[in-house]
Amino acid sequence: MTRKSAPSGDADRPTFEGRPLDRPTEDIEDQGLAFDIATVVTRRRTLGVLGAGAAAAVLAACARGTSASTGTSDAGGATASDGGGAINATSSGAEMPTETAGPYPGDGSNGADVLEISGVERSDIRSSIDGGATAEGVDLTLTMDIIDLVEDGAAMTGAAVYVWHCDAQGGYSMYGDGLTEETYLRGVQVVGEDGTVTFTTTFPGCYSGRWPHIHFEVFPDLASLTDATNAVLTSQIALPEEACAAVYARSEYSGSAENMAEISLESDGIFSDGADMQMATMTGDVDAGYTATIDVPIDTSTEEEAGGGQGSPGGDGQPPEGAPRGQAPTEETTTDTDSAGT
Repeated sequence: MTRKSAPSGDADRPTFEGRPLDRPTEDIEDQGLAFDIATVVTRRRTLGVLGAGAAAAVLAACARGTSASTGTSDAGGATASDGGGAINATSSGAEMPTETAGPYPGDGSNGADVLEISGVERSDIRSSIDGGATAEGVDLTLTMDIIDLVEDGAAMTGAAVYVWHCDAQGGYSMYGDGLTEETYLRGVQVVGEDGTVTFTTTFPGCYSGRWPHIHFEVFPDLASLTDATNAVLTSQIALPEEACAAVYARSEYSGSAENMAEISLESDGIFSDGADMQMATMTGDVDAGYTATIDVPIDTSTEEEAGGGQGSPGGDGQPPEGAPRGQAPTEETTTDTDSAGT
């Protein structure tokens, strides 16, 4: 980018966007963290109308080599002004944490494989593929901004994102009594030029022992879906407490409110080490439905941590004892780096 001449009276120091450079002899990208943050904050105000995904793409194009936070959160997740949910936080230059896929991934790593079924590439995942049941519950639109840290925060265009989660009663399709023939709440989308994927789904229930969450895996491209070990990131998205409380007051989610009262982010086996980067930003209400957004920064130069792409085998697809539906699954040992989260 071109430096501008300093106005008279400022010791002829070169400026950028009206601000004197902290290091006049250095390039823009070498001005230091404080200067970078001020630049990003100023631009974000200008670009706010574009949305988080578009703004991130523009900032990346304008400031190669410069990274900054894309959001803020307090320890429990700050709530939006209308009480929808938490504000997403992305640490500068940090990859979203890898988490276990759990015992119900449906990606072929423990038997069941939805990724080999024609029609799995879809945006609306509320119904089973090729007919079958439709999951009941409050509508949820999930938009994920897939960010390639190796490419200075550019969109990971062409990557395939596989999303899955439990239904309103805590059960996972493809596993367990009455659900083995269903494939609802599972689907794949390919990242477009804007860096995002969007899924239309239903709000997950809360079963005993886990904070409400959504699972996902990111693959380099559609061709990579044939092998779960090809995933470049396996992780989980946490849902904000305020939105969950409103949803779980509805009859479709019987038992979820009680289960959520017994769990917290601090006691959850997955999110207890910090959920800032995994907490979705939520807007909307139970009548109109909710919209969740989250940034997913990925460092493709690093190997995924052990256990990230494999689910614990042996689960019968039912939530743990005390959940809205079913009985405890048979959990086998998980990896050393991940807890037995489902």
